[in-house]
Amino acid sequence: MIHLHNICAPLGDHLSLNIEELCIKGNSSWAIIGSNGSGKSALASLLSGHIAYTQGTITGLNSANVSAVSFEIQQQLIDREQERDDSDITNQVWPGTPVLELLQEVSDDDKQIQHWVNAFAIKHLLEKGFRKLSTGESRKVILIRALLQTNSLLVLDEPFDGLDAHSQQALQDILKQQFEHGRPIIFILNRLDEVPSWVSHLGFLHNLSLLAQGEKQTVLNNETVKAFLTFNDQTLSLPERDNCSPVLDSNIQSLVHLANGKVAYSDRLIFQNLNWTIKRGEHWAVLGPNGCGKSTLLNLISGDHPQCYANDLTVFGIKRGSGESIWDIKQHIGIISAALQWNYKASTNVISAVVSGLFDSIGLYNQVEDHQKALALAWLKQVKLEHKANEPLHQLSYGEQRLVLICRAMIKQPALLILDEPCQGLDEPNRQLVLGFISLLAQQNHTTMLYVTHHSGDLLPCFKQRLVCVNTHEENGSTWQIQARVD
Repeated sequence: MIHLHNICAPLGDHLSLNIEELCIKGNSSWAIIGSNGSGKSALASLLSGHIAYTQGTITGLNSANVSAVSFEIQQQLIDREQERDDSDITNQVWPGTPVLELLQEVSDDDKQIQHWVNAFAIKHLLEKGFRKLSTGESRKVILIRALLQTNSLLVLDEPFDGLDAHSQQALQDILKQQFEHGRPIIFILNRLDEVPSWVSHLGFLHNLSLLAQGEKQTVLNNETVKAFLTFNDQTLSLPERDNCSPVLDSNIQSLVHLANGKVAYSDRLIFQNLNWTIKRGEHWAVLGPNGCGKSTLLNLISGDHPQCYANDLTVFGIKRGSGESIWDIKQHIGIISAALQWNYKASTNVISAVVSGLFDSIGLYNQVEDHQKALALAWLKQVKLEHKANEPLHQLSYGEQRLVLICRAMIKQPALLILDEPCQGLDEPNRQLVLGFISLLAQQNHTTMLYVTHHSGDLLPCFKQRLVCVNTHEENGSTWQIQARVD
């Protein structure tokens, strides 16, 4: 039994996590839910021993016997890989630490490693560098590293994010088996639809305090909890578009044209023979399993993949590799993705991060006009973060950072908006908020959208066109098919 009593854990800036009482018995399964910034990840860090408490007692818990999965741990591993990168010295692109080596860092039990490699179907990734993995593939590696640390409490902060539907179900089954074999598990979740059916108890956090706890249905029936989990879209509106934002020539009706598209590395073919045209006003969903090349394809279009110059690719009427400036293309694109969030390292405050979307920069290096600051504040007000406008971006929770970067992507209401799992890390009301923004942008008929998601419930009716990966083969790469939305 784990018992937290009268806990106060300082978080900086005069804030602290407060848990008056939390008792987790060994035969109960728990999920902690709450809004973005409510303190869920702070509680996970407390249980993992990564933050200290100055008041109260915790019994029945040894942080040395806790295995955790979280965005923060994933970020730490990504940062470590970047620090090891010596490509500037060797003049060779470093792919990152091989997956097998990362697994062997936490366990020397080859039989257990093989067991989890097979369970998560990542045998083909063992020799691949971590930096070359997709978001979902890297998530699987983090999960296996935690599971390899046997006889430990599992604290899983958003374990399903970034995984395709098949992998989510497989993980649910794996974790249920672990629990049934006596392994304690605590879920930290934003989405109610991701709370496993076998979870018996819930805790609800808000404003860094535990407001409710107990049996799952009792907590869900709590009127205070229901109020916080309900989205009110009555005041939802798009702020006015900035007059200084670039306007794409109205004569350009074909935004993207890719002929016989191909991306390949020395050790793997991602896809080939892909023909895709995106016309103005079309909204596309790009769907497929982890590792099939969805993000690679979107990076090709945005100019963030070097092989865009090796392809017959035209974006906004500009043939790539024809001597164009990358900014001629980027000025008409907004983008949100996990990779952008991992790599947004600029030491900047929240409002500057939003304004940077007007200049397509990581950080802010331009003179900012008052009307641009006012526009950024208007977007922050829509996501209820205007009171944090002057706070450092990196001090916000993962979900709050995601909202800020969504505002950054949308602020100029670009001709092309690339949304690579935009709802990752968001609680239910904020997920509905972002989907509401997307619906409004579709109605404006100014922004064309490309949308990646692993959640069928997030596919809005406006995404009538679909590019679907129907097959992934190690030797032949991914096979893509253009489909129409089926109602």
